[in-house]
Amino acid sequence: MEPILIPSLTDRRVLLAVSGGIAAYKAAELCRLLVRAGARVNVMMTAAARRFVGDITFAALSGQPVAVDLFDPTQEAQIGHIQLANEADLLVAAPATADLLARLCHGIADDLVTTVYLAYDGPVLLAPAMNVKMWSHPATRENMERLRARGHHVVGPAAGELACGHVGAGRMAEPDAILQAAGACLGPHDLQGWTVLVTAGPTHEALDPVRYLGNRSSGRMGFALAAEAACRGARTVVVAGPTALPTPHGVERVDVVTAAQMARAVHERVARSDLVLMAAAVADYRPVTVADGKLKKASLGDAFDLSLTRNEDILAGLGRLAARPVLVGFAAETGELERLGPAKLAAKGCDLLVSNDVLAPDAGFEVQTNRVVILDRDGGQERLPLLGKREVARRIIDRAARLLPAA
Repeated sequence: MEPILIPSLTDRRVLLAVSGGIAAYKAAELCRLLVRAGARVNVMMTAAARRFVGDITFAALSGQPVAVDLFDPTQEAQIGHIQLANEADLLVAAPATADLLARLCHGIADDLVTTVYLAYDGPVLLAPAMNVKMWSHPATRENMERLRARGHHVVGPAAGELACGHVGAGRMAEPDAILQAAGACLGPHDLQGWTVLVTAGPTHEALDPVRYLGNRSSGRMGFALAAEAACRGARTVVVAGPTALPTPHGVERVDVVTAAQMARAVHERVARSDLVLMAAAVADYRPVTVADGKLKKASLGDAFDLSLTRNEDILAGLGRLAARPVLVGFAAETGELERLGPAKLAAKGCDLLVSNDVLAPDAGFEVQTNRVVILDRDGGQERLPLLGKREVARRIIDRAARLLPAA
């Protein structure tokens, strides 16, 4: 499935260094995602990397010539390794093999990639990839500690089954995770020092050990908000109902199932939060009783009466707090957004209310786009056009950030 949390890297220059590991094939997808995010990508490859993936692949994906040889007069005339270093906003090494990490750590400039690295003075993002024993070796650990101390950012490695058959840490982070990390490196960081709490996804209210009452929320909007807040430097926590979405880079995740669990998780953290974005689709009701065993059709008959009791209204409860963070509520409606919104905003006591029509096929649940109306306490209404959910998240946080107290 196509990533939904693509950050905006428009007009940013990313230098992608590909070294010689089996994970080099993933770097091609990373290159594609960086370009899709709006970045201008220049790729440079080690000699070993070219044994895994041809440079023509990266030239086609990036639309730029690929730098491969420090002593190629044609390439130096077209690109120039010093020019590559001077023009880049971010250097991403993916995969960063044990060999490359060692050479970067010790300043060994014996090929194009390491020479450009020494000439570059901007942010560096490393995506390590290697055998689990190589990753755990003291030499690699020491090299990583030195590179981190140098201020370099690191994403991964992930744990799992490796190409060599071993199981453990060493898998290169997935391209989407590296993209998110790149966005965080290049983000505006206007939320640095603030703490943002986000709720996302549905809640499930059990009927028995097999069945539950739920809704169609995928969590995409909430996770887009969390990714955007983290990208802008906030300490970000997402309280997530049942969803299979991956955790955005730099976000602390708290998994819950029921509305009561979500309420408890929010109340435990709200006092330490500066901005709360309540994007979850929380169940309004839950069954009065939950069966210990599976309910059988034979015992229920043709008609099944279900008694429900109301769940806590988490958003309204936060709105009544004497001292509370900036509060943004979300309302899933089925039409008349501008008419219904102001009354709901007042009833919930929030600073902003984001309302959308879930009957719209391109802006409801389980899609990657949204079309919302943002309402404020002064009666203002801003209707956004159809946008990707990450862009909607950016616009919402732009509005909410203006409500944070001056530093």
